[in-house]
This record gives sequence, structure tokens and C-alpha cells, in this order.
Amino acid sequence: MFVFWVWRIVIKARVVVFALFFGVWMPLGVIGASRNTSVVNVGVLFTHDSVIGRSAQPAILAAMDDVNADNSVLPGTKLNLILHDTNCSGFLGTVEALRLMEDEVVAAIGPQSSNIAHFISHIINELHIPLLSFGATDPTLTTPYYPYFVRTTQNDYFQMNAIADFIDHFGWREVIAIFVDDDNARNGISALNDALAKKRVRISYKATFSPGSPTSVINDLLVSVNLMESRVYIVHVNPDTGLSIFSIAKKLEMMNSDYVWIATDWLPSILDSFETNNPDVMNHLQGIVALRHHTPDSNLKKNFASKWNTTSFNSYALYAYDSVWLAARALHTFFQEGGNVSFSNDPKLHEINGSKLQLTSLRVFNGGEQLLETIKRTKFRGVSGLVQFGDDRNLIHPAYDIMNIGGTGMRRIGYWTNYSGLSTMTPESSYSKPLNATPNGHLYTVIWPGEATAVPRGWVFPHNGKPLQIVVPNRVSYKAFVTKDKSPLGVKGYCIDVFEAAINLLPYPVPHAYILKGDDSLDYNNLVYDVSQKRYDAAVGDIMIVTNRTKYVDFTQPFMESGLVVVTVVKEKKSSPWAFLSPFTVPMWAVTAILFVFVGAVVWILEHRSNEEFRGSPRQQIITVFWFSFSTMFFSHKENTVSTLGRSVLIIWLFVVLIINSSYTAGLTSILTVQQLTSKVEGIDSLISSTDAVGIQEGSFSLNYLIHELNIAASRIVKLKSQEEYMDALRRGPANGGVAAIVDELPYVELFLSGTNCVFRTVGQEFTKSGWGFVFPRDSPLAVDLSTAILQLSENGDLQKIHDKWLSRTECSMNLNQVDANQLSLSNFWGLFLICSITCIVALLIFFSRVAFQYQRATPEAQPEVEETQPDRTGRFGRTTSFIQFLDKKEVKKAKRKFIDINRAGQSSEGHSDELKKAEGKFIDINPAGQSSEGHPDELKKTKGKSIDINPASQSSECHPDELKKAKGKSIDINPAG
Repeated sequence: MFVFWVWRIVIKARVVVFALFFGVWMPLGVIGASRNTSVVNVGVLFTHDSVIGRSAQPAILAAMDDVNADNSVLPGTKLNLILHDTNCSGFLGTVEALRLMEDEVVAAIGPQSSNIAHFISHIINELHIPLLSFGATDPTLTTPYYPYFVRTTQNDYFQMNAIADFIDHFGWREVIAIFVDDDNARNGISALNDALAKKRVRISYKATFSPGSPTSVINDLLVSVNLMESRVYIVHVNPDTGLSIFSIAKKLEMMNSDYVWIATDWLPSILDSFETNNPDVMNHLQGIVALRHHTPDSNLKKNFASKWNTTSFNSYALYAYDSVWLAARALHTFFQEGGNVSFSNDPKLHEINGSKLQLTSLRVFNGGEQLLETIKRTKFRGVSGLVQFGDDRNLIHPAYDIMNIGGTGMRRIGYWTNYSGLSTMTPESSYSKPLNATPNGHLYTVIWPGEATAVPRGWVFPHNGKPLQIVVPNRVSYKAFVTKDKSPLGVKGYCIDVFEAAINLLPYPVPHAYILKGDDSLDYNNLVYDVSQKRYDAAVGDIMIVTNRTKYVDFTQPFMESGLVVVTVVKEKKSSPWAFLSPFTVPMWAVTAILFVFVGAVVWILEHRSNEEFRGSPRQQIITVFWFSFSTMFFSHKENTVSTLGRSVLIIWLFVVLIINSSYTAGLTSILTVQQLTSKVEGIDSLISSTDAVGIQEGSFSLNYLIHELNIAASRIVKLKSQEEYMDALRRGPANGGVAAIVDELPYVELFLSGTNCVFRTVGQEFTKSGWGFVFPRDSPLAVDLSTAILQLSENGDLQKIHDKWLSRTECSMNLNQVDANQLSLSNFWGLFLICSITCIVALLIFFSRVAFQYQRATPEAQPEVEETQPDRTGRFGRTTSFIQFLDKKEVKKAKRKFIDINRAGQSSEGHSDELKKAEGKFIDINPAGQSSEGHPDELKKTKGKSIDINPASQSSECHPDELKKAKGKSIDINPAG
């Protein structure tokens, strides 16, 4: 018992010593905490009385309760949140941040304001306190200068890219930005300007107002922007003052179908914070498109809303809730990895110890860098979605909901992600699929202000009453295109009529006034440049669309086709005595002649053995071949073809000859009847290779083109001002101080040639292809609408009517008729020649195959089909000679009808009835001289299928029974000599 009481006393003494030690020495030294620290402090900075603050505060407190109730996170340690109100002031926010640092927090959550975040970031960098901001969206906060700043919400950089994609989707090219004049809004609009520039869209005006400005200032601001051209407004303001903009716009009638209003995430943050939306407020917001941070509809989010029995949490509240959990999970990992909560004095602050600000109370968190790295690699799924950071300390997979306000709420018309752009597919599905498998660029139907479903044009003419200032070149020559006039317009011409007709087709009025400038020496490049610098609103006239001009202005659809052509003096070409050879090219003549001889030779080969007309002496046969060949040209050949192969070849050849004759006749007729003109200059190529002077119109773009593109020396180029100078220079020629040719645009040339009585003509082809268009400043929406109107004029025929009114086209504008271009070549007939050649070759192959077969059967013992046989020869040469001789011999035709001539001289044929019955269509000549054939019945019986000539010389055939018996299948001549 005594030992027990002694043991209790010792234990109590140890507890007292431990308490005294920590109670006295802890404030004086370095505060240390191990893994078992009972309380860990985390600071929270935000404006309590604000749209975001009122929604975020209950979420932050709820998160603290949930963390402390969860034994799996920070077991045995209580998370203590220390809340400070920044009062929406940069100065007060900085003071509250310093006060918070005195509480020796290990991390800070907030602030909601990007302006305050900029100030605080310098403090946390010095004290190594990680800052988890659920509301600072300024893109410039993502910088290496703020390494301890971690953004737990979305970066405005992505929101501005989403807006740029939305604007580009509907084809608008100018917008007006309305924003509050603070760092956050300015930096956001700067990011928007960069994103729009990539889409060739520009911010035409930046309308700013100071924070807390009265409604009168906002009213004046909206009145001023309403006088401007653009009707696409992007509103990037604070949630607490933004609604007043739309209420004033509603009073100014700026919420009708001509307007487009796009709000950033501040507007959905307000509407999501209300349990029920105020009908009066919603009435001012009809048709507005707004972007909202995308938070997936997960079970965590649904459980969170049901647990706290509210749906008035906006996206910032969800990010604030997850920020508390992020800090808790990171601290849990920090302690598990051996981290300690300890602070040390900052030597830099001790140097200013004499200050009354008591800055020495600010201590450096020794584990701050380790905790920061832990936060950056922490990954979990919260109520706002996946919480994971990239290398830039921003949340990965940024996504936004595209919301359209209508009725009493908002409806989603699509999504935007940094992965697939605009889409109707949820971001979770988009990120899980390959990029090329993700449909993008699609949105559901938008209900615009004024309950319009048609996409607004996005711009109107300013309401300040100032008409468009349109510059027009004051031409002295070529007045048909544009010139000064005494009419109310002050100008007239083809270009003016086209422009006026196009303007009248637009669905809105376009007040405009013409301003004449310069004369024929006006440099059109300078004129176009003035439009690009907005000294004029547009330029109308005979202005060529060329590449270097399109770099800084926009042209409409061409209303007149144009290109550079060459004009020169032409003379009538004298008729040539060899004109009859002109229809065909030389290769065509040569191949045709060869084919004539070839076909003649083929027909001779096919007909030689069977047709007497193709036989005779070698001289006669050669004459026959050439005569037959060329007589077919006129279908006057007298030789008849008897073989099937010869007739087949001849039919195909006569068809070829018919085509050739017809083509030759047509070509020769054209050459002899159409006027032929000639000129020393044949086109731009011959002009480049020569050294003669070249004329151009003064002020034309052709000067630079000839010098820089075609490398024609500038000393060769002569500038001419009028049509009279054109005519004079061409007539004098280069030898007398004139020019060899003039290079000018086709419309001018056509107008020039119409008054020259066809003395001059164009030679060659157009060597550039372009057109005339109206000029507007870059990205002018009027250029697009006028292009559509010009196409409409072209389709309904009005453009051609205007052309016929001012301009006339004559025969003189046609190019020179060149004989070479009309000549027929092998390319026109190669198919026909190929068919004829194949027919000839096939016929020869069949013929020689048949002759070779007959030659093999024609042996020295029996050759009845050939009139004369030659003795067999040995050796290859002998066989070849024998075959040629066989080929040259006339072929004996077999009788198509078989008959038996017995006793042709009237002798008796008694006793041969049996033999006649067995003759079966055979040719048997018995006793042609009238001799008796008695005594041969047996021999006749054995002559089945044979041709037998018995006693052709009237000799008796008796005593030859044995020979007849042996004549099985042979052709036998018995007693040929009697």
C-alpha cells in the first residue's frame, strides 16, 4: 500500500513538471509539434458579407466538422480553422492576413479576391505558408513569383478561351468588353484579348468602370457603347455589383434581339446562391449566355446538398469545401511522412525590430516547403470533382458549363473543355475518349435576348448618325468603271452600280458617302493602306485583289474577274502554198503514211496465195501493194479481196481512212477560210525573253508584278495614262519610241479593244487569275455581308445586266488564231491507229499459223493442194527456202461441192453401181477420156475418202489392183503418163 501511494506521488510530480515546462517555455522558444499534436491551425481569409462569402462560409465550417468527425483523416488531431474577414478591401485584407500569420497557421485558405491574393502572396512566400485559394481566378497568379499560391478553383485563362471559342462558333468578329477596373478584371480581359486574337476576333472597345460606381456612371457607360458598331458584349465584373448592369441595359432597350450578352462565372454564382430566383431579377437576364464552373453531378455532391438541406451552394462554395479537405489530407500525409509543425524567427524581420508594428511576431513555418509539395501531389475526388494539380499549381481538366438564362432559371446548352472545346458531351466523357473521337463545335439551341432563336448578326451601324466614308479613285480614263458625276451620289460607273445594288440587298440600311481621291496616277496600294489605317471605312472601285493587299485589309467576293493579259499590234498572215499540209502535224503525217504502206503489205500477204489479182512478177506485186494502199484513201481500189482475213483488215482500215479524210477536210477548211493573224509577240514568255519596251497602266499593280515576279528590267517598262497613249505607243512600236506590247488587266483591255477596230489584239493566255473587290478594314463584318450580296447579284443575273450596261465585249478581244493550236496530232488518233494495228497483227498471226499447219502436212510423198512441189532439202536454210517457196505458191482451193464425173465423154458406166454408192461425196474421175473402167470394182470399194485419178491420159488401169489396195488414206496418181 505504501508503495502504491509513493508511485502516485511520483507520477503527479512528473505531470506538474511537464506542465510547468510547456507552460513557461513554449512562448519563449520555438514551438514544436509532433505527429501527435492535438490541434493544428489553418487560417481562412474571405469577405464574409459577399455573394461568394455568404455561400462559402457555411461550406468551410461544414468541411471542418466533417474532417474532425472522420477518424481516417488526422486521427487524434483537431483541425482548427481561424476565419478572418477581408472586407473586400486590399488594404484590410493584407492587415487581416498579417493578423492571421500571428496565429501561426500552417496553411491558409482563400482569399476569394484576386486583388487581395496578390498582396497576400508576398507574405506567404516569406513565411512559407501554402495558400489554397478557392476564389482567386486571376491568370497572372499562376507565376513562379508566387510559388506558395495553389489555386483550388478554375483559372480565368481557360474561361476566356471558352468565351473566345463561343464567339468564334457564331462567327462574330468584334466584341465590346465591359468590366470593373481592377487587377483581376483587367488581367482576365487581357487573357480574353489574346484568346480572341487567335480566332481573328478583336475587342473593339473596353468599357471600364470603378468598383462601387453609382448607377449613373454605368448608365452613361452603356449609352456610349450602344452608339458603337458591335452588339456583342462580354461582362466581367464582381458578383456584388454585376446585376445593376443588366437592369440599366433593360431600361435602355439593350436587351432585344439585336444584342448578345455574355457573362463570366460571376452571374451563375449569384443565381446558384439563391434558393429561389427573384422574378424581377430574372426578367432582366433573359437571353444572356453565361459560363459556370463545371462540377460533375456525383454522389458526393448530392450527399453534401442533402446533408445540409440546401441547394444554394455555388461552385465557389464547393471549391471552398474541397480546399479544407485538401489541407486536411495534405497535413495527414505530412505527419505520416515525419513532418513536424515548427516555426522559427525570420532574421529579416529582426532587422526592423524597432518598428511598432511588432513584425517579429510573424514566424516562418519550417515545414512549409514540405507541406507545399505534399499539397501539389495530393489527389482525391471531392464534391467539386477531381482535385489534382498540374505543374502550374492549377487544377487539371478545366471545364465549364455553357448556360443560357431563360424563364425562371438557367438551362445548359453545352460544355467547354480545354481538351475538346465546345461540345454537348459531358467533360467526363470527353476526357475519357480519344480527341478525334470527341464531337466538338456543337451546342444546343440558344434563346437570345428578345426570345429570338436566330443568331444575332452581332453588329449594327453606329447610332451616332455618321455615314460610312467610302473612298473612290477619281479616274480620268476608263470612266466606264468609276468617275465623277453631278448626281447626288457624286460618282457613277460600273463599280458604283455594283456596290449600290449590293448595299440594297442588305437587310439593314447602310448610310454612306463617297469621297473622290487622286487621278489616274493614284497608287492603289496607298489607297488600300489608307483603308487599313481606318482613314476611310471602305474603298470602292477597280481595285485588284492581290496577295500583299489581303495581308492588312479584307476584300469582298470578286464582282469582276480579272487577270493580266498582253496586248500588241497584229497583222494578217499571208496564205502559204503549203497550207494543205497544215491540218496534221509532221509526226501525224509520217505515221499515217507508214500505216498506209503497212496495211497494204498486210492485205497483200493475206491475199497473195489465193487471189490472182495479188500475184505476178515481183515488180507487179510491189506496184500492187502501193497502189492498193494509197487508193484506199479515196476508196478507189480495184482489187477485190477474197479471203476472210483480208476483208476484215480492209473493213477496219477503210473506217480509219474515213475518219482521217473527214478530219483533214475539216481542218483544211478552217485554215483556209478563217482569218489568220500574226504578231512578233506571242505571249508573256516571248515578251520576257525579248528586250523591247513594255507598256503598263500608271498606278497599276502590274509594275511590281513584272519587276519582282517576272524579272523584267524596270528600264523596259513604260507607264501610260490613257487609252490614247496606249494606241499611240503600240502603233509607233519599240523602234520609234513606242512599246512592243502592253500588259494590263483584262477589263481595261476589253474596254480598250472595243474602240480600236480590231487593230490590236490580246496574245497568249491570262497569266494571272484574280478579280476586283471592295475593300474594308480587317475583320469588318460588312465585308462578309456584301460578299453574300454580290453572290446573290451574280445568281439572279443582275451583275451581268450591270456589266452589259457599262461595258461591251467585241470580237477584237479574242486571242490570235494560231494554226498550231488547230493542228491534229497523234494524240487525237492513237486509239484508232491502235485498233487498226492490232487487227492487222492478229490477222497475220492467224494466217501464218494456218500456212505453217499446211506446210507441215505437205510432205514430199503427197502434196495435192499445191500445184508444184519441190524436192526436199536438208538444213535450216533449205527448210526456210522451202517454206518461202511454199508460201509463194498459189493455194488450190478444195471443192465445196463433191461430185463424180464418170464417162465424161459419154462412155458407158455399167457395172459401177456399187462403187458409186460407196463414193460418199468424193471426187472420182474415172476414164475422163471415155475409157472403160471395168475390172475395178474392188479398188473403188477401198477408196473411202480418197481422191483418185485413174488413167488421166486415157490409159487402161488394169493390172493395178495392188496399188489401189494400198491407197488407204492417200492421194494416188496411177499411170499419169499413160
